[in-house]
Amino acid sequence: MLPWKTLATVATAEGALELRRRGDGVFLIVIAGRVLMTSNDRRSEQALATLACQGLAAPRPRVLIGGLGMGYTVRAALDVLPAAAELVVAELTPEIEAWCRGPLAPLTGGALDDPRVRVVIGDVARAIAGAPNGHYHAILLDLYEGPHAATQRTDDPFYGKAALAASRAALAAGGVLAVWSEDPDEAFARRLATAGFEVEVLQNAATEITNAFSGLF
Repeated sequence: MLPWKTLATVATAEGALELRRRGDGVFLIVIAGRVLMTSNDRRSEQALATLACQGLAAPRPRVLIGGLGMGYTVRAALDVLPAAAELVVAELTPEIEAWCRGPLAPLTGGALDDPRVRVVIGDVARAIAGAPNGHYHAILLDLYEGPHAATQRTDDPFYGKAALAASRAALAAGGVLAVWSEDPDEAFARRLATAGFEVEVLQNAATEITNAFSGLF
């Protein structure tokens, strides 16, 4: 088997963030030795974006994606969004954007070069909190850590009570909040319902990934 080659390393508060490649086309993004994502398994990213965006009724839908990854979520969203859509991606690490515009670009057909896309380097929680009321038709949280037992505190910046209220306020009527999660989280589903969302949990049995989709109607 071919060895992995480290193409780039970035120091972060959580450890070294690395882009690795095997051969000519298989990539990994790793943090502190833990695999965050691989180019060989992108089904959950594609499902998250497709299911959240394909049914949007607005003629000029505005979509916010939290977390860029390898760009697969962006690519899948673009594939179902109309030409008039606006897609904002909030990504904390500027090097991730550089990788997606560089060695990872062929994986998504240069998704970030699409004129519908704008990348903002910053915290998606702040992007949501700073959005005008009713601005977005869909918000997708494709973060490397989804809701789970450790994120149950009420002040969690993405999945807590105040964060969900901010997401609800930022969404237009009929909008969708889509959240990637490794496993179902009943406590999070209850918080979504309490925040005024209609909750649907969709599990991909092939990848053991769960995507929670919540709509405002």
